[in-house]
Amino acid sequence: MTYEEFVDSRLGALLRYAVMLTGDEHTAQDLVQDTMVRVQLNWRRVVRSDSPDGYVRKMLTNQFIDLRRGSWIKRVLLRAEPDPVRAEPSDHASETAERDSVWTMLARLPRQQRAVLVLRYYEDLPDAEIAEVLGCAVGTVRSSISRALATLRTELVEAR
Repeated sequence: MTYEEFVDSRLGALLRYAVMLTGDEHTAQDLVQDTMVRVQLNWRRVVRSDSPDGYVRKMLTNQFIDLRRGSWIKRVLLRAEPDPVRAEPSDHASETAERDSVWTMLARLPRQQRAVLVLRYYEDLPDAEIAEVLGCAVGTVRSSISRALATLRTELVEAR
């Protein structure tokens, strides 16, 4: 597989993943661009790995965790993909408010806890793969998920 073939097949998925991590499409694009430059420079190592996709996802996740560009909490309204069309009318304002509150709660989590939740619930990865991506033990993944969900539950109860 060439670098160009990899980019053609995986760029959209990596961008969606980055949007879920950052909460902002523009920051996600910058993050993916920086990561893909690193991937191209290290392509021989990437393609020799057992799973080039997992290797690149790990690079992207590490870039996100190390991101020091300032707060992205100000722009958390963007989603990776639009909602499907619904047959019944819905209250757009309440849906937007609910989505905004979820993004705000997620944005308050430490970067590693947010990354763990995105890898688990958006990327649908098992604990072992999440641990591999983050370079930590499976127990650390489980405790991070537990702490993140407990924090979200507490904030949800306090908000209501």
